[in-house]
Amino acid sequence: MAILVDANTKVLVQGITGKQGSFHTRLLKQYGTKVLAGTSPGKGGFEVEGVPVYDTVREAVEERGVNASIVFVPAQFTKEAALEAIEAGLSPIVLIAEGVPVLDSMYILAKASEKGVTIIGPNTPGIISPGLCKLGIMPAHVFKRGVVGVASRSGTLTYEIAAGLTKAGLGQSTCVGLGGDPLVGLSFIDVLELFRNDEETKAVALIGEIGGNAEEMAAEYIIKTNYPKPVAAYVAGRAAPPGKRMGHAGAIISGRTGTAESKLEAFKKAGVEIARRPSEVASKLKEALGSP
Repeated sequence: MAILVDANTKVLVQGITGKQGSFHTRLLKQYGTKVLAGTSPGKGGFEVEGVPVYDTVREAVEERGVNASIVFVPAQFTKEAALEAIEAGLSPIVLIAEGVPVLDSMYILAKASEKGVTIIGPNTPGIISPGLCKLGIMPAHVFKRGVVGVASRSGTLTYEIAAGLTKAGLGQSTCVGLGGDPLVGLSFIDVLELFRNDEETKAVALIGEIGGNAEEMAAEYIIKTNYPKPVAAYVAGRAAPPGKRMGHAGAIISGRTGTAESKLEAFKKAGVEIARRPSEVASKLKEALGSP
C-alpha cells in the first residue's frame, strides 16, 4: 500500500509547456509516473515529451482519464489552475509554486474542502511513493521502497533524511512534503492519520521547523490517540532569532510560540524520538523498530 498516490495514479501536468513543467514531465515519466496529459491554455493539440496537451482540465479528464494533478504555474496564477483541477475532481493536487498569496490559498483550501479534494502544498517538493509514483520535483535516486512514512515541512531535509533511511535499509512507504507557505493543504495530523491506517508503514518520521504550531498539534494528537507506531522527529531552526524569517514564509517565530524548543518539548511529552541531527532520524527509528 501507499498513501495518496500509487501505481494507479494518472497524472495531469498543468503548465506543461513552461520550462519547469516540461523539464519535470520528462523526469516524472523517466521515474515511471503515469503522466497522461498536460494543460496549457491556447496550446491544445501540441505534445510535450510525448504527452498530449489540452486547453482545459475538463478536456484532459474526458480524453485521458487523469485523476491527479501537479501544477507548474507561477504563484499569481496558481489559484485559477487549482480551482480548475478542484472543479474537475482531481485529487491529490500538488501545488509547487512558492509564495502563493495567502487569500488565494485560503480560497483554494476552502473549495478543496467543499469538494473533498486533497491539496499538497503550496511551496512543496510534492509526494513520492517510491517505486510506484512520483508526483513532485524531488531527486528520485535517494528514495527506496520501505517501511517509514515521512511528513515534512522542508524539501531539502526530506531528501537528506530519506537518503539516511534508505542507507539504513528502512526505506520509505510514502514521503509527503507539506509545504513551506503559511497556509498549506495537509497537516502533520492528516498525514499521521493516513499512515496509521497504512499497513506497509511501520514507523513515521516528522520533519518540522520553527513557526506555527503544527508540530505541537501533532504531538497532542499522538498523545490523545495513543498513536500505535513509532515516531521520530527532527525540528529545524534551533538557532533562528525571533521575528526573523528563515527560509520558508511559514518559518517565523512570533513571541514565545513556534520556537524549536516548544516543538521539541511537545514531542518529548508525546514520547516521540527526538533527533538532534537529521542523520539521527534513521538510527532512532531503526532502534524503535528493533531492526538489526
